[in-house]
Amino acid sequence: MTVESGPAVSHQAAESAAHQAAAESAAGGAEAARSAAGGAQAAGSAAGASADPAATGAAIVAAVGSLSATRPSPADLALEDSRFRASLSPSRAADFKTCPLLYRLRSIDRIPEPATPDQARGTLVHAVLEKLFDLPAAERTPQTAAALVEPQWTRLREEFPELQDVVSGEDERGVFIASTHELLTGYFGLEDPRRLDPAEREYLVSTEIDEGRLQLRGYIDRLDIAPDGSIRVVDYKTGGAPREAFEARALFQLKFYALVLWRTRGVVPKVLRLVYLKDTEICDFTPDVEELARFEKTLVALWAAIAQARAAREFRPKPSRLCGWCAHQSRCPEFGGVTPPYPDEFEAAPVVPAPTLPED
Repeated sequence: MTVESGPAVSHQAAESAAHQAAAESAAGGAEAARSAAGGAQAAGSAAGASADPAATGAAIVAAVGSLSATRPSPADLALEDSRFRASLSPSRAADFKTCPLLYRLRSIDRIPEPATPDQARGTLVHAVLEKLFDLPAAERTPQTAAALVEPQWTRLREEFPELQDVVSGEDERGVFIASTHELLTGYFGLEDPRRLDPAEREYLVSTEIDEGRLQLRGYIDRLDIAPDGSIRVVDYKTGGAPREAFEARALFQLKFYALVLWRTRGVVPKVLRLVYLKDTEICDFTPDVEELARFEKTLVALWAAIAQARAAREFRPKPSRLCGWCAHQSRCPEFGGVTPPYPDEFEAAPVVPAPTLPED
């Protein structure tokens, strides 16, 4: 992995920056909110696991309630929900690795987590950058980005009620808006969006592994494709650059995206890039085929462990330095909390591979 500070070298037709939409934490992060979008094409396979598909589908739709930047339908949310089908996103996979109990409380119990100012700021910055790249290249200036902050914050608060009270009072709001401008200034110190032509933004990627038994899906902040066809995955981070325990989680997310792109496009991304706006730092990572093949086996084994924990209804806490940021300490026995009773859930149905035509 390489790390750059200050302005990044331009890649001509490819330069800029994935989640988790609703900052990378709130109830599991920007990606937790965004990952709810898409999935209607899998309706047949998800419903097919039930003896009564219509009844199961209705129960699933009734059981699921989530929020996404793109407002997917309840049916789409249900099909994405790992309680009802074998499905992993980078955030949920990382949750189980970090702490099995955290995975359970987020993915099975679906207990809401209050948004924090840091999470809301991340959501806002992502929204501004997304809007910025909607504009013609010549208009993607620091001044334009600054002018987008207030209207995008108004829009987000209207669309997501949980953001209404994240900041209160004019003083706190002023600090919040000013810190958002600082992050955007950091972005322009790293990249010049006028020189970039992203191939994809807020890009849903999805594939099936383990002979169709496990679905992987997630949202990439930005995908850059150079004239020679090489791919760069770019993920914006509004917190500090990864240190110690956080670095492994960030790289895990990037490898997840790289694996899905490799399986869907047949090309290993040349660069996986983390853009840290707060520290104005860029971290580049270069994967290879062997590493991604090993990572795929890791995800299959991870899902097997999740399935085993589900069967036993036992998700144990795993204390670490990350516990200090956890919103579920009151439900964790390591902190004297009481874990709620295990909820009833449908058996997660395996993904049914689409039929393929015989080769000539």
